[in-house]
Amino acid sequence: MIQPLGAATARAEFERPSTLKAPLFQSLLERLDPERRWVVLDLGAAHAATVGVFGRFRCRLEIAAIAHGLNALATAEADELVQAAERLFPAPGIEPADIVLCWDLLNYLERPGLSAIMEAIAARGRPGTVMHALMGYAEPLMPAQPGAYVALDDLRIQRLNRAPDARAAPRYTPDDLARHMPQCRIERGVLLANGMQEFLFVL
Repeated sequence: MIQPLGAATARAEFERPSTLKAPLFQSLLERLDPERRWVVLDLGAAHAATVGVFGRFRCRLEIAAIAHGLNALATAEADELVQAAERLFPAPGIEPADIVLCWDLLNYLERPGLSAIMEAIAARGRPGTVMHALMGYAEPLMPAQPGAYVALDDLRIQRLNRAPDARAAPRYTPDDLARHMPQCRIERGVLLANGMQEFLFVL
């Protein structure tokens, strides 16, 4: 049985930066053929460490930084959700994304918001685009705000920002994700040491 974290324990966990061994993120980097050009759409904030990791390859890294607009999706009317999600992204380019980095952002969306965000991602991808995400699973609480995640040179990922407050985690099941993200399928899922599930999705 999963036991809820005590308030003091949860606060201590969320306040310190954490580094994750993320095998699916590592496998994603291992797919990158250095002879081929890749387009990476990062839904998080720009950070030199992530630029440096993908800079080892022939990559064009596009930064969307959508975290600031997720609250607007929670208050948008149902018929405005897709347009509200679309406004969070840069306009689709000539080259579709090969890789999308969601980090933990999907945890901060209600189910209709998941569908709307996926519409925007699908408009910027292509059949075969791979999407990486970290989903809350084991613990009932999560940080109040999305993480500022970066890629590290040793193929791990790190959350840099501190978030002492907590909120209920949606703890979406694979069935939830399949139902509300019909544009993609789960390729692989792994339970990480911190209780999050790491996923690779394919459009």
